[in-house]
Amino acid sequence: MKNLITLFCLTFIITFHNPIYAQETTEVLEEQKEVYLERHPIYDYNELQLSPSDSIPDFELKQQKLKITGTIYKSDGVTPAEGVILYIEQADEDGDFDLRKLNDKRYAHHRGWIKTNTDGRYTFYTFVPGNDRRYNQLQQLFPAVKEPSKQSYNLESFLFDEDPLLTKLCRKKINKKGDPTRILKPTKEGDLLVVEKNIVLESITVVSK
Repeated sequence: MKNLITLFCLTFIITFHNPIYAQETTEVLEEQKEVYLERHPIYDYNELQLSPSDSIPDFELKQQKLKITGTIYKSDGVTPAEGVILYIEQADEDGDFDLRKLNDKRYAHHRGWIKTNTDGRYTFYTFVPGNDRRYNQLQQLFPAVKEPSKQSYNLESFLFDEDPLLTKLCRKKINKKGDPTRILKPTKEGDLLVVEKNIVLESITVVSK
């Protein structure tokens, strides 16, 4: 039994999820389609619409509304990072991904993007995702980031302190090997759950095309 619990933690806590692609807002030319279908969903946006704040689709209809906000810092952990794109996607309240398709590409309906300004701040208005108990799936938000002129990469998923599937053993492993701040502890403010999650960027020197 102990080995099974350990395997569960390793599967759903330490590793990243499989990419689920997001929506492209414009028609894709045939010669660009292969790149479009394979690229990370963080690129599937209209740059002119990005701002430091975004709302996940259906936010207003959900019961456990969540405001997640914070500062994105450069790799020194002190300097606010300007011009960083933060993308998140998530399951719905039943723990299922609402997958849709556009231009032959599947995307998660519950997703959003922000781009930080000079203070590095960001805000998402979203909701607490559900557990998929068929697969012992934790409540998770799946984030990715991209700095200017650098490659995008996935962050560890954000978890929830009151998730009934987040066991003591899983918490112990996170505290020992991972980032304990990935476990979000929202507080109630009116009809919103509110939590602050700061992000420190990795030190990456590879320049993207």
